Amino acid sequence: MENICIDDKWIFRRGFVDSLGMLNEDPGVEVNLPHDGMIGTEVEAAAPAKSDSGYFVGGLTNYTKYVDIPKEWENESVGLKFDGAMMNVTVDINGCKVGSQHYGYAPFYVDLTDYVTFGETNRITINCNTSMYVNSRWYTGSGLYRGVMLCHGPKVNIVPDGVFVRTKEVSDGYAFLEAEVEIRNSTTENRLAKVTVSICEEGSDDVLSSSGRVIQINAGKVQKADIAINLKDPKLWDVEHPNLYKVIARVESIGTYRTHIISEKAEAFDISETLFGVRTITADALRGLRINGETVKLKGGCLHHDNGLLGAVSLYEAEARKVKKLKETGFNAIRTAHNPPSAALVEACDRLGMYIFDEAFDAWGIAKRGGDYSQFFDNDWEKDLTAFIRRDRNHPSVIIWSTGNEIPERGGLNDGYAIATKLADTIKKLDGTRPVSNGICSLWSGLDDELMKGQSQMQNSSEGLIDTSWETITEPFTNGLDIVGYNYMEELYERDHELFPERVMLGSENFPKEIGFRWPLVERLPYVIGDFTWTAWDYLGEAGIGKAAYIEDENDPVVKSNGWALMPSAGSPYPWRCANDADYDILGHLMPQGAYRSVVWGNEKTYLFTLHPEYFGKIEVMTMWGFPAITPTWNYKGWENKPVRLVVFSKAEEVEVFVNGKSIGRKPVNMERPMPNSAYFDTEYAPGKVEAVSYAGGKEVSRDILVTTGEPARIRLIPEKKTAKADGHDLIYVGIEITDNEGNVVPCGELKINAEVSGCAVLAGFGSGNPKTEDNYTDGESESFRGRAMAILRSGYSKGKVIIKVSADGLDSVQEDFELDSQ
Repeated sequence: MENICIDDKWIFRRGFVDSLGMLNEDPGVEVNLPHDGMIGTEVEAAAPAKSDSGYFVGGLTNYTKYVDIPKEWENESVGLKFDGAMMNVTVDINGCKVGSQHYGYAPFYVDLTDYVTFGETNRITINCNTSMYVNSRWYTGSGLYRGVMLCHGPKVNIVPDGVFVRTKEVSDGYAFLEAEVEIRNSTTENRLAKVTVSICEEGSDDVLSSSGRVIQINAGKVQKADIAINLKDPKLWDVEHPNLYKVIARVESIGTYRTHIISEKAEAFDISETLFGVRTITADALRGLRINGETVKLKGGCLHHDNGLLGAVSLYEAEARKVKKLKETGFNAIRTAHNPPSAALVEACDRLGMYIFDEAFDAWGIAKRGGDYSQFFDNDWEKDLTAFIRRDRNHPSVIIWSTGNEIPERGGLNDGYAIATKLADTIKKLDGTRPVSNGICSLWSGLDDELMKGQSQMQNSSEGLIDTSWETITEPFTNGLDIVGYNYMEELYERDHELFPERVMLGSENFPKEIGFRWPLVERLPYVIGDFTWTAWDYLGEAGIGKAAYIEDENDPVVKSNGWALMPSAGSPYPWRCANDADYDILGHLMPQGAYRSVVWGNEKTYLFTLHPEYFGKIEVMTMWGFPAITPTWNYKGWENKPVRLVVFSKAEEVEVFVNGKSIGRKPVNMERPMPNSAYFDTEYAPGKVEAVSYAGGKEVSRDILVTTGEPARIRLIPEKKTAKADGHDLIYVGIEITDNEGNVVPCGELKINAEVSGCAVLAGFGSGNPKTEDNYTDGESESFRGRAMAILRSGYSKGKVIIKVSADGLDSVQEDFELDSQ
């Protein structure tokens, strides 16, 4: 079916709308989709979800659009295609309810054929409801955050997401492919249809291979066409070589069948296109994960679905930007924690080269939060899982399916063992080409009272793993899994290999500070295929799970709690907003843990950080997802001649540090726990310059420099591009830096800043990476954090000029011009 983007000019209202009278009472505001109805609201200390949601409050939102349905579509099928809508959605046409969807992350389709009026304007009204508290463990956003497509096509048409091409074998200069095309016959007659599948290189219309067949589809039924295709000299897809093909499926009704074929002239046909990549996947305990026959270790990071300042809005440019930056650091894989991602993110991974551990659910039938998906799981899981798998199964970036994360049923409660097998079997029927996994954690929940008496109830603690009760209790849960995900249980790898020699293991979550001594284990053990840090990119909600504190008194309750007192929600009071646990902050700036990870993975660059003199000699207490509170700064005015600690991350053999040209020592790089690839130096703070130099074989490898900056003097704008498409979906990221007169970013430059945008774009997001803030990211007001902020411009649908003007307290304002060109 033809998909027509109808994301422009919707009317957005807060509250529930069920009549024309209510629409007339509230004129609403015009918005373009994708749109997040929550991100522009004010945070509240009394938010029901507290730190879970970053103190945002859910509610009822409504979207309305008037759409002309042409008279010439009268003999066609018409529908709406959603990539996801948050959440508990109802869809009305001309005042009549025609569809609903609970799960906010799953794609879904609503058939409008029997409800629209052809040749007239039709009202689409969509209500979304995130008011059921508390519905998630993180910020969800609200509304039509992934956009809407209007679909139409002949009565004999290709079912949405009904094309599936899989690589059977690659050998002798050919890729031997198998295609399935699902055809729906919405007529009252049995039909014969000719189905053709063609393959082109992505970006070209030259057909490289084509094959087809004729099938019968009875009235009101769906039938599958199975087609073999041989592709000569295929270009294989992997993260280093993201070669893509375009698959074009075409179906045309060629006649009816009663007691014989009654031919007819084919006047209408339907076409569906999808991206595809030729690649093979295997996983076993002897050779590990193999992509196209080559062993791969997954250097992975978990990603939540939000895009920082944009809220939950998913646009290709935002997703591609994340993928590019993660690849620069060394990542080759992401885990979509803990839900189906947007189609835009999957496409970005296809095009740029990034493996996806594609996850379905965070909860099954046992709730984690009172208003979560567990309410709907029993009735909806198969529908939602099927829609998710069907949407993503053509995409080569998707290499592992996950049925869930830290599921309470892992101990067998609520018929969990049977459900686990049923979900895995359902996926394999839809797609047998990829392994299935699940992120399983320790037994801090999910057991009956009798068994729980002997278990640690501290989340993701390694306590209680001394015996093999975890293995015994969870073994039935792993039935159907090709890869078993171990959340924070790396200590079990070698023991479990002895118990389950054929088991393939994956570090599905890992604490950020532990990568230095965990990664060598991944490299050494063939049956462990990779590691996924929690998390690769900071996100809204689960606020403050990553933090460090520095305490003088060893008897302080925070010290005695071993970091648990710092955890949400008690340890993350309002206005904590971000998790603060990631390699990149929400703006895309590399954090110290990201620098550290890149060094562990082989980056030869030297990274120099300092710990504030205020913390010197104090007891460091961290949450499990925390990292030392080090920063790349040498600005400590008022702390002259006070002791200060310097931290260097390096892959080299030795590191030497110079303060104002004088060496304060040369040390071997530590390669032992708790932080291999690091070196620590203590000195007295003196303004000026500090340098860290790395050596291997006595020769300099690299160096890093920090300088004491002057006072804030200027605003510097750093646009990541100068032009954008006038398609309503493109973005321009504009970095904002507070600098001194020498052009150095002032790391303590925290000034009130304002942004104004004029022309053919809007200010879609404006703010800083500060994890603790009351900022409204949509109002053009913020405060720089560590000398930086960000503005995100979103294109409109008109070509022309865009101007952004940024001002800050006490500094001259600056502006930058941009151009929106044709779509």
